[in-house]
Amino acid sequence: MADIFDVIADGTRRDILRLLLDRSSAGQNGTSVSQIVHELGVSQPTVSKHLKVLREAELVSVREEGQHRYYSLSPEPLDEVDDWIVPFLAADEDVAALTTASSLPDSAAHAADVVGRAAASAKHALENALRKLPGR
Repeated sequence: MADIFDVIADGTRRDILRLLLDRSSAGQNGTSVSQIVHELGVSQPTVSKHLKVLREAELVSVREEGQHRYYSLSPEPLDEVDDWIVPFLAADEDVAALTTASSLPDSAAHAADVVGRAAASAKHALENALRKLPGR
């Protein structure tokens, strides 16, 4: 399987993923290749090539109805990206916390840091769990 970061590095693939996310959020049960071509203004062979990469990375699923194929977002592989980036976001939050916590006593600043890290970790875990619920 291709590295998830290599897969999402391409702008057209990110555009396809965003389109599938938007259509899914709007209640669409899959998006056809022709709809993707129309929405993005990219050629059909280009869209098909990128959909193949996304399928192989398991970022999209396909449903066949007659001669038509309908693609849907499968965001689970993006958990790897999420897991990788969260520490950087937490570090950014830590810098902001240090700026405001500098006027706190050491024990209070430490307690605030521990609570903040726990909250960030719990938020990340909850968001991942919610994404895995049926119908999301």
